[in-house]
Amino acid sequence: MHSKELARLAGVSADTLRYYERRRLMPTIRRSAAGYRLFSPEALVRVRMIRGALALGFSVNELSDIFHERNSGGAPCHRVRRLAAEKLVALEARLRELQSCRRDLRETLGEWDRLLARTPHGKPARLLEAFAAAHPKSLARRSPLGVLTRDKRKQEKRQ
Repeated sequence: MHSKELARLAGVSADTLRYYERRRLMPTIRRSAAGYRLFSPEALVRVRMIRGALALGFSVNELSDIFHERNSGGAPCHRVRRLAAEKLVALEARLRELQSCRRDLRETLGEWDRLLARTPHGKPARLLEAFAAAHPKSLARRSPLGVLTRDKRKQEKRQ
């Protein structure tokens, strides 16, 4: 099948397929006499496997190394398992960080509600200034919410 068909079936763009090919995530791809990529039915299985692994948190670099080892006759299964376990540990740490951020944000909203209640209508309450003054340690910490936004933008660019 051609790139367009594989992309449609896999739910990705043709650019994504070309990216996977450049990163050596796809097996060698035949070309037609006109130079068009011709994918075997197994290519759909591979793209779905790549998408699943990316959804679990594997990086393209990790997948490239894993597929290279597999294509060289190796069995990277224990490595894949170890990497997935590391991703779980990192995810659990991130969840704790997000829960802490949620608690801080709820507390901040309560403080802001009290400040707004004391501020005359139409006058600035200077919420962000009040937060910075009341929570100087927070100024050095990066919000995990911003990280999520950046990660999502990066992920969307790759697709």
